[in-house]
Amino acid sequence: MDWLFFAEVTLAGLGSGALLALTALAFVLIYKATRVINLAVGEILMLGGYLFFAFSAGFGLPVWAAIPLAIAGGGAVGALVERALIRPMLGETPISVFMVTVGLGSVLMGVAELVWNTDPRALPDFMGATPVFIGEAYVSRKIAVGFVVAGVVIALFLLLFRFWRGGVALRATASDQAAAYSCGINVPGVFSLAWIVACATAAGAGILVGAIGGISPTMGVFGLSALVVVIIGGLDSVLGALVGGLLIGLVEAWAGTYLGGEFKLVTTFSLLIAALMIRPYGLFGTVEIERL
Repeated sequence: MDWLFFAEVTLAGLGSGALLALTALAFVLIYKATRVINLAVGEILMLGGYLFFAFSAGFGLPVWAAIPLAIAGGGAVGALVERALIRPMLGETPISVFMVTVGLGSVLMGVAELVWNTDPRALPDFMGATPVFIGEAYVSRKIAVGFVVAGVVIALFLLLFRFWRGGVALRATASDQAAAYSCGINVPGVFSLAWIVACATAAGAGILVGAIGGISPTMGVFGLSALVVVIIGGLDSVLGALVGGLLIGLVEAWAGTYLGGEFKLVTTFSLLIAALMIRPYGLFGTVEIERL
């Protein structure tokens, strides 16, 4: 085995896994607060890429302005969806709310096709092309930047959940909504905050994913791999999103390189089935959580 080539494949897998973990974080934030599995995360990721394209290439804004505007746009979509679609569904069956997010994903994809058509597009290059070497192993600069950004964001979320007042409120709401109410926590506000932050995170992930592979209305399929990540790591675990993302990234990189690209999804979903059979609540998930 060419160990240098294996190391390069592994590093690329870790970079891809970090982006999967960042996207999976959007699933976890919403589920942790509201017990809603938002299947439209992939489409919100796609929307983040297109918003960045619109602000940078369409309106000619500098990158330092286009990125926060695109992320804020994702957060605004999250606030609108939570207030207009999710909050009126409180008290309904989980499958009903789940189907609302499925429909939302289809609507967002349709809007993207109407506004920007179906042609793939490349985002303006804001990362540069200078190669990165770790020892003798080569890593794409975009993959390396994506890994660093995703790692910093996930570490920040772990700290916020631990020490920030809003993070504590979110954890309290996730544990027991009635008890959170009795302690004076604004539970609807926590729900809204979770959707805003999660969708902003997904939009940011969309910018990174789009910078690496371009954008298209179908790039939301990336969210399916992220859904596998959260099921394996645990739907209510930020740490599980990180570990599951890195694991799936490595598995997909190794399978795609040594077995062929057509085996990436086969291997990923085989791992998912095995995980569900052995530990259905995920590696770090709470045992009491319910599955659809």
